[in-house]
Amino acid sequence: MSSVLVPGFSPSSNGLHFSNAFPPAPIRQFRLGSVATLNIGDAANGLCGGMSFTVRDLFERGLTPPADRTPPTSGDPRFDYIVSRQIDSFDDGRVPLRFYRLMSPSRPATEPFWAPWLGRVGIDRHSRTYVMLHAEWPRIRADLDAGTLSMIGLVRVVDRDPLKLGRNHQVVAYGYDLDGPRLIVRIYDPNYPDDDDLTLRIDTTDPFGTATPTYSTADPPLVCFFRAPCAARDPLPFR
Repeated sequence: MSSVLVPGFSPSSNGLHFSNAFPPAPIRQFRLGSVATLNIGDAANGLCGGMSFTVRDLFERGLTPPADRTPPTSGDPRFDYIVSRQIDSFDDGRVPLRFYRLMSPSRPATEPFWAPWLGRVGIDRHSRTYVMLHAEWPRIRADLDAGTLSMIGLVRVVDRDPLKLGRNHQVVAYGYDLDGPRLIVRIYDPNYPDDDDLTLRIDTTDPFGTATPTYSTADPPLVCFFRAPCAARDPLPFR
């Protein structure tokens, strides 16, 4: 059995101690001259990506998260930082697009023999199991083996409706246990502060078959996961 933990990290010590439950506030405001103010997004819908990125930023800089049990509000520099990292987590729209493509009902249940040929012309028709086990898990594992926290996107819905993108989620992987084909990934989840026991589980036996990931919460079932990119930033408001 292989067991790996990012040295020195635990959600109860290095995660933010408040939950992903912010009061209503626009994620971005734009002044339209003297005519009006345009509000974009609402923090009340969640800032899981921003919180996940902030936790990684703090950990990589050796900073202790604030002891606050209540999330910062609009106008607080720490709130503004989490919001800016939420926007960063979208990776210029590529991460929401990745969610949307993995939500697609047209993805086959098992890996079709013709998927590699479509891939050569830029068409992704791999099964979700193949994506998780063949492409995404090796990237997540490489992060963790190198002692680096890995950002993970959790796909929770299969639907063509882009308005359901908000049902998906972003978390942080900080370790794993691999016992033969049985994989357990250890997770910091902004919705569950200070919980050191959250895990994502999947059977890695057959990337060409069908494997369903399970998550140790009462949240909606998972259908897929992927590694999300994350560029470092200095969390100045938390210093």
